[in-house]
Amino acid sequence: MNEILLCHRCGQTLTPGAGNLWVVRIEAMADPWPAPITEDDLKRDTHAEWRRLVEQMKACDTKELTDQIYRRLVIHLCDKCYAHWIESPAG
Repeated sequence: MNEILLCHRCGQTLTPGAGNLWVVRIEAMADPWPAPITEDDLKRDTHAEWRRLVEQMKACDTKELTDQIYRRLVIHLCDKCYAHWIESPAG
């Protein structure tokens, strides 16, 4: 395998198999728990609401809709950047 990768944080050259890189997989999804249903929700015309939502989604492309609910990323980090990232992944 002669693939050369770059660290997503510092740009250092990483060579697969050389032991100088980390592969980080990040999976993010929108809140998977259902919203509470209120008395007002039960009084709504659900068919009209579904039609409205479908029409609204027609104006969006598939990627845009998918990105609103689920994202999966793979990043490559050198040893030094990984050590910093793992201690504060959101920082």
